[in-house]
Amino acid sequence: MFKVIDNKKAILDSKRPLPKYTIKSIRENLMLEWTYNTNAIEGNTLTLLETKVVLEGITVGGKTLREHLEVINHKDAILYVEEIVSNNEPLSEWQIKNIHGLILKGIDNNYAGRYRDQQVIIAGAKHVPPEPILIKEQMEGLISWYGSTGAELHPVERAALLHIIFVGIHPFVDGNGRTSRLLLNFELMKNGYPAVVIRNENRLAYYTALDKAHTTGDNSDFIQLVVDELDRSLDMYLKYV
Repeated sequence: MFKVIDNKKAILDSKRPLPKYTIKSIRENLMLEWTYNTNAIEGNTLTLLETKVVLEGITVGGKTLREHLEVINHKDAILYVEEIVSNNEPLSEWQIKNIHGLILKGIDNNYAGRYRDQQVIIAGAKHVPPEPILIKEQMEGLISWYGSTGAELHPVERAALLHIIFVGIHPFVDGNGRTSRLLLNFELMKNGYPAVVIRNENRLAYYTALDKAHTTGDNSDFIQLVVDELDRSLDMYLKYV
């Protein structure tokens, strides 16, 4: 499952150091696509071009303050994740809360970076997240898994499972999806892979694969979806470097 992407990563690594301004433009394009798609999945109505404009600091008429903040906050969260990766900082509950705090900043400050204190459901999913009283224990279990069993897995599989387990816990009242995709890319980037974009056009397959993982324990569809999107990101890098 990972042979093709590992071969492409090896080719990309052989070309390092990569051209400075080429990488800058690819990174900016990825940030735009990532921000647009991750917000669109959650119901944000800004188009790709409108998202680009907001990222540049311009307000779009007819759109809500929340939709603007979702774009700005996600950019800040990406920059924070890049900083964690650059500093080689270990994953922790504190880091996850910081990421989430950026996602909900100015949108819901009462719950930004705080575990939920009430029960929630995942719309359209069969899986029911744990009760609030269990969240702390399960998040500690996630970090423990990450440093033990998870550490033995292929990096792409570990990244996919980190996303799956986190979403299953659904530790926050809002912003779990965005945070989970940031964690997915944190793990990929930490291991030298480019970020992936879970595209809005694949939303149904994305949700279906997640619910299958949570209700049956079969993670293969979701892992394959991540592999496919990673293959796409690698092709974009290889095309221009």
